[in-house]
Amino acid sequence: MARYDNILELDPDLQGSGLRVGLVMSRFNRDVGEGLLGGCSAELIRLGVRESDMQLATVPGALELPLGLKAMAQSGKFDALVALGCVIRGETYHFEIVANESARGITEVQLATGVPIANAVLTTEDDDQALARMRQKGMEAAQAAVEMANLLKQVSRK
Repeated sequence: MARYDNILELDPDLQGSGLRVGLVMSRFNRDVGEGLLGGCSAELIRLGVRESDMQLATVPGALELPLGLKAMAQSGKFDALVALGCVIRGETYHFEIVANESARGITEVQLATGVPIANAVLTTEDDDQALARMRQKGMEAAQAAVEMANLLKQVSRK
């Protein structure tokens, strides 16, 4: 739907059929990671991505996510990637380091490789917040991954 006169506008495309999606999940706070994964994979399937076109890799924690994502991105096998994990605030500055550096690393990999990465790394004050948000955040990440993969394909065709 064009909203601007004389400007070609690319509409969001959430059709996942034929897309290959890599998932990298942190095993730290595993229950939350698996909740994110459940929401994400269910939404990918709903959008048309086949289970056989998904691949999951796990890493020890949020700081290892960027390297796992980079390996998947450089493989050339994926149209989009999703980072799944959770950093819960503790009593030390470590929370800020892990949250900020994992986010920076994820963004850096995305920009360096040109493979879209949906960041579903929750940063919460406590377990309850993480558990309340995990399924929805996983679903939103699936939508972002599919939309960005399709956008890049549209842009390269135009």
